[in-house]
Amino acid sequence: MAKEDKKKKEDRKVKDSPEKSSEKIKPGEKDGIDTADSPTEDRVEKIEPDDINALKEQLAGEKDRVLRLSAEFENYKKRKQREIDDFKKFANETIFRQLLPVVDNLERAIASAEANSGEVTLLEGVRLIHKDILKLLEMFSVKVVKAGNEPFDPNFHQAVTRHETDEFPENTVTAVLQNGYMLHDRLIRPAMVVVSKKIENEKTIEN
Repeated sequence: MAKEDKKKKEDRKVKDSPEKSSEKIKPGEKDGIDTADSPTEDRVEKIEPDDINALKEQLAGEKDRVLRLSAEFENYKKRKQREIDDFKKFANETIFRQLLPVVDNLERAIASAEANSGEVTLLEGVRLIHKDILKLLEMFSVKVVKAGNEPFDPNFHQAVTRHETDEFPENTVTAVLQNGYMLHDRLIRPAMVVVSKKIENEKTIEN
C-alpha cells in the first residue's frame, strides 16, 4: 500500500514538471504573444500623394492663421500703447479747462484797467499774475491758438460775427474776443473771433 502511494506521488510530480507544462503550450502562445497579430510588410499602410497634399495645405493654412493672429496682436499692443500715451498727455485736460476762465478774467481786468487809466501798480500786478499763469500753462504744453490777423480756420476758430471791411482780405480774423487754447496737438477750446467780410457795393442799374 505504501508503495502504491509513493508511485502516485511520483506520477503527479512528473505531470506538474516544467517539461510537461511546456509541452502543453502551443507554438505562438508562449507569454501571451499572438503571432497572428505581428506586423508584416503587407500590412504597412501607404500614404497616398493626395493625403500628403492635403496635409501640406492644412499646414499652410495653420501657418497663415498664426501669422494673422500675430499681426493682430502687434496692432493691439500698438493701439493700447497709443491709448496709454494719450492718457498721459491729456490726463490734466479737465483741470486746464477749469483754469482758462481765470485767465480770461485776468485779461478782462487788464483791458479794463488800461481803458480806465487805473493805477499803474495794480495794472502791473495783474499783468504779472497773468504772465505767470500763461507760463505755468506752457510748462504743461498748453498754448494759445494763433488767431489775430490769421485766415479763419473753423478747426481752431469760432466765428462770433462778421465785420465788413476792406482793410483785411475776406475770411480773415480781425479781432479776438476770447483766446483759444491747445493741449499738445488737441484743441481744448476754440478762439472766439470776428471774421472779415468784403463790403458789397450796391449798384442800381437803370434801363
